[in-house]
Amino acid sequence: MNIAAWSTTLQFAGVSALFALSIYASLWTGVLSLAPVFFGAVSSFTFGWAVLTLGLPPVTGIAIGAVGGGLLGILTAFLVLRLDSHYLAMATIALVLIGRVLVINLEGFTGGAAGMLVPGDLGTWFWCLGCLALATFVLARLRGSRFGLAASAVREDPAVAQSLGIAPRTVQLVGFVLSGVFGGVAGVLQSSFLQYIGPDTFYTHMGFVTLAAVVLGGAYHWFGPVIGAVVFTALPELLRGPLGEFDDIVTGLLLILIIVYLPRGLVDLRRFRMLRRRPGATSETAHEKAIGKEAVVPE
Repeated sequence: MNIAAWSTTLQFAGVSALFALSIYASLWTGVLSLAPVFFGAVSSFTFGWAVLTLGLPPVTGIAIGAVGGGLLGILTAFLVLRLDSHYLAMATIALVLIGRVLVINLEGFTGGAAGMLVPGDLGTWFWCLGCLALATFVLARLRGSRFGLAASAVREDPAVAQSLGIAPRTVQLVGFVLSGVFGGVAGVLQSSFLQYIGPDTFYTHMGFVTLAAVVLGGAYHWFGPVIGAVVFTALPELLRGPLGEFDDIVTGLLLILIIVYLPRGLVDLRRFRMLRRRPGATSETAHEKAIGKEAVVPE
């Protein structure tokens, strides 16, 4: 594969990483949601309509994605957070299905089944890496904050978190807002990168592939989804040359092996901490016994 093809693949991996972070943001608070695909669809079509119909400059697409996705995140949270477990996940999948129906029927806004062409001004390395770097910076800062500790506590056990004075629904609402912002911006970047959006651009396949990238990389740290998205995007391209039509089969087998032998993903902080333990230590500290768990200390 030549340099231009590798550049395109890695740029696509960057957008996929931003989508993966949008799923991680809600999963961080214990909510499995594929709603970021819906957020991305609405934001991208709004971006295309605003540029083509209202004549807004393409750079406003970032603001459209962030603000629109965040508002959709709040609305979705109020609608689905009253549900529990797999019912909540199914509700977010239903949002994706509803989104496709709306795209096909709102022809004046979306172009209908034919979709629409969008400007490619934002489909560059600058915007892709800039937005991804900002998203990872925000998550890195939040991880050690009070919200980060509260989010980890809610993910592990909402009842225990509530007994410590944490409001699980409020924490999950913030997670949905972050998910909406990241998903909305990723949708705008994706549409500008492809320069086209249609009914199947943001559909269930994207949601499941993105979720697989999060699981592959590791859902317990923000760095995991980034690594998972890069591997999930680049691995098929690496294997396509030597393996030809068998690349999908080998990719699937490799992913199964990784999931079986690395159930917490490629980025597993617990495993890294165990490797860093001093040789010859005779007893475990309380911190080592709690490896892989977040501690929440109430004020």
